[in-house]
Amino acid sequence: MTTTAPRLGTALARLLILAAALLGTLLAGAAPASAHAALTGSDPKDGAVVATAPKEVNLTFSEQVAMSADSIRVLDPAGRRADTGEIRDLCSGSIVRYGVGLRAGLPDGTYTVAWQTVSADSHPISGAFTFSIGAPSTTSVALPDRTAGGGLVGTLYGIARYLSYAGFAVLVGGGAFVLACWPRGASVRPVQQTVVRGWLTLTGATLVMLLLRNPYTGSGELSDAFDLAGLKSVLETKTGAALTSRLLLLGAAALFVAVLFGAYARRTDPKEKKDLAFGLGIGGTVVAAGIAGTWALAEHASTGLQPGIAMPVDILHLLAVAAWLGGLTVLLVALYRAPSVERAAVERFSRVAFGSVAVLAATGLYQSWRQVGSWSALTGTRYGQLLLVKIGLICVLLGIAWISRRWIQRLSDPTRTEKTEGAEESTAQESTAQDAEATEESEPAEDAEEAEGVETAEAGDAGDAGDVADAAVAPPAADSERAAQLARQRAAVATARRKRERDADPERSGLRRSVLTEAAVAVVLLAVTTVLTSTEPGRTEEEAARGTAASGPAAVPDRPVDIRLPFDTGGVDGKGVVRLNLDPGRTGANALHLYVERPNGKPLDVPEIKVAFTLESKDVGPLPVAPDRIQTGHWSAGGVQIPMPGEWRIQVTVRTSDIDQTTIDKNVKIG
Repeated sequence: MTTTAPRLGTALARLLILAAALLGTLLAGAAPASAHAALTGSDPKDGAVVATAPKEVNLTFSEQVAMSADSIRVLDPAGRRADTGEIRDLCSGSIVRYGVGLRAGLPDGTYTVAWQTVSADSHPISGAFTFSIGAPSTTSVALPDRTAGGGLVGTLYGIARYLSYAGFAVLVGGGAFVLACWPRGASVRPVQQTVVRGWLTLTGATLVMLLLRNPYTGSGELSDAFDLAGLKSVLETKTGAALTSRLLLLGAAALFVAVLFGAYARRTDPKEKKDLAFGLGIGGTVVAAGIAGTWALAEHASTGLQPGIAMPVDILHLLAVAAWLGGLTVLLVALYRAPSVERAAVERFSRVAFGSVAVLAATGLYQSWRQVGSWSALTGTRYGQLLLVKIGLICVLLGIAWISRRWIQRLSDPTRTEKTEGAEESTAQESTAQDAEATEESEPAEDAEEAEGVETAEAGDAGDAGDVADAAVAPPAADSERAAQLARQRAAVATARRKRERDADPERSGLRRSVLTEAAVAVVLLAVTTVLTSTEPGRTEEEAARGTAASGPAAVPDRPVDIRLPFDTGGVDGKGVVRLNLDPGRTGANALHLYVERPNGKPLDVPEIKVAFTLESKDVGPLPVAPDRIQTGHWSAGGVQIPMPGEWRIQVTVRTSDIDQTTIDKNVKIG
């Protein structure tokens, strides 16, 4: 029989177009909100120069944050603490503001403000800025390069997060697959092992996250994972409570798994089995929703816009992901390792997967609107770009799932196979001398191992003949034991033959390949989702940028602008560096000096150089400046007027020959 892979139709295309239209409608009507806190303002401002020492330093955030005694540190030019260490809660209404007092009698110089805290959605955030008292000075403060939540601890925490999502999907999706789609799978050992491993993975990952939470949000040192005082402080936080609740719920999940693969698998009475399945379905759904709720209560859904709606939506989203991807994983295991999977079971899972995708589409659109909020954030922020990657992977997954559905429709009717299997199992119960001859047809050990509870024949042909002869004169107990061994060997032969027949089925082989491809894409999709949950939402990133722009750049008098601009005109002697100096670097008249150098630092003589200043936020400029050549590589202009403070874009055009020139630019804050 010749088979061909099914071709994609127009139904999937119509579905994707509808999803895109809904996404556009939601994004177009977005209103401001935030999640994943960001610093939106400070007093003093970044780079400000104040005449006298302030009494305190205040920080304003986009959402609620958790502050500790060391969350805000102010360091003097020598690197010593200049703050009192007393964090003050200055929040009022929707304004989230905290401050720290400064010591009296601080000398003039540049001070560094370093802050680190945990946002309401459980993610650590940090940053630093400087301000000056009297006049700027040099500072010896060296801040660590590691960002909050980074380093080795951040990597390990991220891996644990990924494994927790994967374990949850396999545990919940696997249990749902057995109850709703394939009840016979409760007695299939590979399926049991897969679901149990999902439980072990989720439990282990949760314990690791609980231990790493203290260094993840604090010092970043792995050794602090076993600090009991730090662990105690973690347990008092919202995230710690969520992780602890998850461990308690996993205890209930262990009981669910034990009953599913124990009492439920052994039930033979249809009515009793149906009643037990109903109870397991209700209890399992409650436990699964509770575990999903530990994510919703501690992460993005718990803060920002509409948390009362966002948390239930997030729970539904996680349950739909688990039902689809977890069920897909168990189906893949069953197709490769189980003796057989009925067509009806695969068809039932196909319907469950379709319902899960529908729930994912609805909840995903709402979450996208809530976390992104605008088309510019969708394309211009890291969160939005990752979301586009996730949407693309889901589209690929849907396409592969559509192909799998076509393979399901081509599966042969398993009725004949099931009858044959029943006859073979009945025959295996007979303890006759012909059973010994059947062992000569046994396949290698790896084929026999696929039969559940079946042992591979260990004796050779000659040994079998001798055993048959011994069985003729053996006592009844030995004869019974020998008969049982021969029955197991006969079952192993039948299993091996069924495996060959199953592998020879082109439709089933095609389904196995398409499901395997789905699982591979799902692994990548889960990784992108894990990164997405720890990324600052695009809505918050844009809001923080708007807040910074609204506050305006700080005036920094008597601080010359000194920047380096590499260039390459593409011609001979076309590479070099322009060093620009604007003194004093403030509003009013300034002296401009340009130094053109070769890559080796020696002066480069160029025919022409031009400068232009543009303040795009106020639609000022470009204001052209034509410097005069002083000597080789040195150009200068006096009385360069900067009409107002702001973030100016400085454009420098360098011409190295009659036809070779280039324009380079850089944004500079000028007060």
